Amino acid sequence: MDSDGIPDAAVRIESDGVVFDARDVALLRAVDEHGSLNAAAKALERSFAHAQRRVVELEEAFGSLVERRRGGAGGGGSELTDRARELLARFDRLGAEFTGVADATLSVFPGTVVELHGELATVETVPGTVLTLVPTDVGVDREVEVSVRADAVTVELPEEAPAPDATSARNRFEGRVSEVVTGEAVGRVAVDVGTETPLWAILTTDSLDRMALGVGADVVVSFKATATRAIPQS
Repeated sequence: MDSDGIPDAAVRIESDGVVFDARDVALLRAVDEHGSLNAAAKALERSFAHAQRRVVELEEAFGSLVERRRGGAGGGGSELTDRARELLARFDRLGAEFTGVADATLSVFPGTVVELHGELATVETVPGTVLTLVPTDVGVDREVEVSVRADAVTVELPEEAPAPDATSARNRFEGRVSEVVTGEAVGRVAVDVGTETPLWAILTTDSLDRMALGVGADVVVSFKATATRAIPQS
């Protein structure tokens, strides 16, 4: 969760290389609630200059979002345009679809605990070592099943993926797309990383189109240790 209390969600809308995400949603909704960009920035404890630059950047990609009113009897201020409200509604629909798909999509693969680090454990799996959360009663050499929610998995093209030491996602594997399932706003991608079952990820259809992902495409997948659970095998 970020500094504005926004869940660390995978919901994003892209246009002309600009990404509209949960922080932008919070900014627009604050403008709607407080009646001005300045008041919205204060409410979110953000710099007004930064908020203003972000609105300009978003409007260059998505169209007019905030209509500025000059002073007068009403004292001036800002209000959202119809385009902004449509964008917020689309974000909400996308979030609902993400939640439904994520709840039904969980990747599970076996491994063995090889090292413990407090609440975290290093687990040896077929594609490589995985850093994951683990129950306190699990010890070294214990056989476990590692589970990863699809909405926690990031998929990137090899040429666009950051270097391993440049990201906080400790778990990173190379793989090949084995299946793509598309919906109206959200798609699911199955990535073969060498396990018996594939690693699933959820992407917006905008991202799928931008990356031109199809069966057979080489990709890099990553996910944070805190998004991963190791459950002892019975």
